Amino acid sequence: MATLEDVHVIAGKLPGTEERATAAGAGWLVRGKPYAWECRPWPSIPADMREIIAAELVVGVKVGEPIDALALVDMAPDVFLRTTTRWGEPKVAFRMAAIDPEHLVELVTEAWRTQAPRYLQRELDASHPPRVPHP
Repeated sequence: MATLEDVHVIAGKLPGTEERATAAGAGWLVRGKPYAWECRPWPSIPADMREIIAAELVVGVKVGEPIDALALVDMAPDVFLRTTTRWGEPKVAFRMAAIDPEHLVELVTEAWRTQAPRYLQRELDASHPPRVPHP
């Protein structure tokens, strides 16, 4: 099962990343722009999604286009939530207990790319992509 520590390790290898702990939970930003965050069961979230988020660890990430989020939900509806809040669109949220470790790396890295300036993207491309640590 993936954990916030896994996200911490992946994000820590992405240039310019800053991690913040807030009342809303853990969040990862690049140049002040959020790209991954721990989801909370806010009242504005539909009740069925709020129940899932209250019961298990859910992480949200930025995506390039709204269609990307829809494709992920269609591809794996048991992993990806259909909706959370309108804040931060386009984005997708997923159950950490159900996410594949390699897919987690891809999701966090691609979310970072949606927010990172080109010079940081070039810096990442010149290095090795981050990997999930194996226990």
